[in-house]
Amino acid sequence: MSLMSEDTSPRIAVIGGGSWATALVKILCNNLPSVNWWMRNEGAVAHILKYRHNPNYLQSVEFDLNKINVSTDLEEIIRPASIVIIAAPSAFLTSIFEHFPKELLKDKVVFSAVKGIVPEYNAIPARFIHKTFGTPYDNIGIICGPCHAEEVALERLSYLTIAGQDEGRAEEMARLLSCRYIKTTVSDDLFGTELSAVLKNVYALASGICAGLGYGDNFQSVLIANAIQEIENFIDEVSPIHRDVKSSAYLGDLLVTAYSKFSRNRTFGFMIGKGYSVKTAQLEMDMIAEGYYATKCVMEINKKFQVEMPIVEAVYNILYERISPVIEMRILTDKLS
Repeated sequence: MSLMSEDTSPRIAVIGGGSWATALVKILCNNLPSVNWWMRNEGAVAHILKYRHNPNYLQSVEFDLNKINVSTDLEEIIRPASIVIIAAPSAFLTSIFEHFPKELLKDKVVFSAVKGIVPEYNAIPARFIHKTFGTPYDNIGIICGPCHAEEVALERLSYLTIAGQDEGRAEEMARLLSCRYIKTTVSDDLFGTELSAVLKNVYALASGICAGLGYGDNFQSVLIANAIQEIENFIDEVSPIHRDVKSSAYLGDLLVTAYSKFSRNRTFGFMIGKGYSVKTAQLEMDMIAEGYYATKCVMEINKKFQVEMPIVEAVYNILYERISPVIEMRILTDKLS
């Protein structure tokens, strides 16, 4: 099934009201006559309809109201769509779709732009979508980086990877997202790219913790070099297909998340390294740090696969076992090479 025909554009629904959902709506408006957009916050919807920008995220982005249909009614937004892009935090997915008629998504094409893992099920979004809605894996794709929403708002050149088992659908979504400031590549590694997108948030937490503790660039380079090795070992064990983790969907996404000033996971980790408690750091931030939930979920998943992941274990011990970051990172330094 093609996403587009010669004389019609697909109807796309974007689910989420945060920075990444806002950035995706901005990108899609370059190539589509209209975009359906769901967000939970009624005040934000009213603000957009009056002032043409999201009051909470990427406020510099101004929308053409003739091109967006924004609403808090999830069924109204999804029912007419042929493609649904989910760009909400993974921790909220079950509550968002709790009362939604599950059969409405069964025959649609669903792309995940969720940069996390669904904590209730220890499941990557692709698996959650498949199990919850009955959507075939051939109808599921992922939109991943390396790309920060803040730089999309500024229209700085950015790259996206679109992955899916059906490469034709991935290629068509790539065309919908391509524009002057967005370049796209396509991959058939649905599970590997999604797992890598989950893991890089955990390593960004580690990077932030180390920065908060005063470790310098020399150590950070060793940390991230070891992190990509952990990613490769884990995703090769979970989904054993040929892939090059040095490409931008894996290594590039890891680098930008671990080093960028826009990285919420690095910021969260930095606060932990500076002595904030987990609860205090969460209250200070106005966005979800996906790596917090991902750390525990990855540890649970890895009970089955038994991959050596000392960096993930160190972050888990700091966040969930309340071991001192100073002590835990000192122990970690002897395990890296």
